[in-house]
Amino acid sequence: MKLYLVPTPVGNLGDMTYRAVEVLKGADLILAEDTRTSRVVLQHYGINTPLQSYHIFNEHQTLQSVVDRLLSGMTIALVTDAGTPGISDPGFLLVRECVKNDIPVETLPGATAFVPALVDSGLPCDRFVFLGFLPHKKGRQTAVNQLSGETRTMVIYESPYRLVKLLEELMAVLGEERQVSVSREISKLHAETVRGTLREVHTLFSTKEVKGEIVVVLSGE
Repeated sequence: MKLYLVPTPVGNLGDMTYRAVEVLKGADLILAEDTRTSRVVLQHYGINTPLQSYHIFNEHQTLQSVVDRLLSGMTIALVTDAGTPGISDPGFLLVRECVKNDIPVETLPGATAFVPALVDSGLPCDRFVFLGFLPHKKGRQTAVNQLSGETRTMVIYESPYRLVKLLEELMAVLGEERQVSVSREISKLHAETVRGTLREVHTLFSTKEVKGEIVVVLSGE
């Protein structure tokens, strides 16, 4: 009886750890945010463990059945599309229920997008705040306004479709000269990190199509 949270590569399939492969092979069941995405990784490593869908739209409905399976003695591994479960991905609710039910939980160390983006940024890494995705609509402006007094380095996830808008919102609140680093396609073939002022980075991304998952690292006040 145990729940494993297993990080999967954010880009390069070679970033999977040996132990992660061993845990996934030895589990009775793998819960996956998107079974199609996870199946690519599993097939690459010859992992044939049964797979079940577990994502933000069904986790409340399936939560108790997963807990019941764990209590019956099963070993279950949770993976997401990329990175570490629970970091802007499903995982928190299941871990909380396992803790309530005295079910052992172990999170394996491994890939997550914000750590390489933070270190690559050249901005201070000793004190930082991870903000994940800002609200899309309701509460978004309030969330952006609250960044103005933050002295720590800030890490924000954003979709490629909203990156330019986010940079504009940040300029309006923090000024055009605030230092920022934008990383995309981390560990993939076309990985890119762009550093500069908000105005400089905004000008660059306004003139080209933006692709890939985005991590924005912003200097504190």
